[in-house]
Amino acid sequence: MKVKFTILGCGSSLGVPRIDGYFGNCNPNNKKNYRTRCSALITLNNVNILIDTSPDLKKQLLMSGIKNINNVFYTHNHADQSHGINELRVFALKNKNKIPVFADRNTKKYLFNSFKYCFKSDNDSYKPILQFMKFKKNINISCGSKKISIKNIPVKHGKINSLAYIINNKCAYLPDVNKIYPKDIKSFKKLSYLVIDCLQYDHHPSHFSLNEVLKLVKILKPKKTILTNLNNQIDYNIIKKQIPNNVFPAYDGMSFYL
Repeated sequence: MKVKFTILGCGSSLGVPRIDGYFGNCNPNNKKNYRTRCSALITLNNVNILIDTSPDLKKQLLMSGIKNINNVFYTHNHADQSHGINELRVFALKNKNKIPVFADRNTKKYLFNSFKYCFKSDNDSYKPILQFMKFKKNINISCGSKKISIKNIPVKHGKINSLAYIINNKCAYLPDVNKIYPKDIKSFKKLSYLVIDCLQYDHHPSHFSLNEVLKLVKILKPKKTILTNLNNQIDYNIIKKQIPNNVFPAYDGMSFYL
């Protein structure tokens, strides 16, 4: 059985449409322009590894038919990547066990301070649902008789670092990034899939723009590139006509096998 990678949500921090119904340049008649906030799922042998807890996590998992979450990895501590954390409660109750969580030091501190009840509780009626695990550069997750290797690499995201994850040395996931540090470029070269931040057409101080991503693709040379974290400036059908054949705009629920 192959590893399945699912883009649960590919929208920017406000989603498309925004909460006030504004679609921007996106055609509301195209379902692929409806974008929830970013999160992703890695699946093998009925083991589901979640990357980030989007505020739209409940909707994403219902739409994808996901019945369980076994591990959670965080890219960084911003609200659009973390504030759906409470939705994990049902899986801890089902499994009668805390869900393992992997995060760097800054994200761990933020999550604990902001959602302390998820990790430590003085109330017997609401027991903790999550447990921080030792965070290393390379982490192997057991999936029955097989394992998934997940490597994390810090990348620049405006004034902070976010984490990029490389799965089985085949797929890199970088939903929030505006620069890969030169010392790490080689780790992202010639992958099967590059799933990467492409917020908008114009330059942004915390995210890649389309032209910046396309320049990077020429350096990294992945087999396929998938653009995620798309805001309402980017219509699915329009951008599809503007990019090379091996580059694709993401849409919610998009999946592929490694």
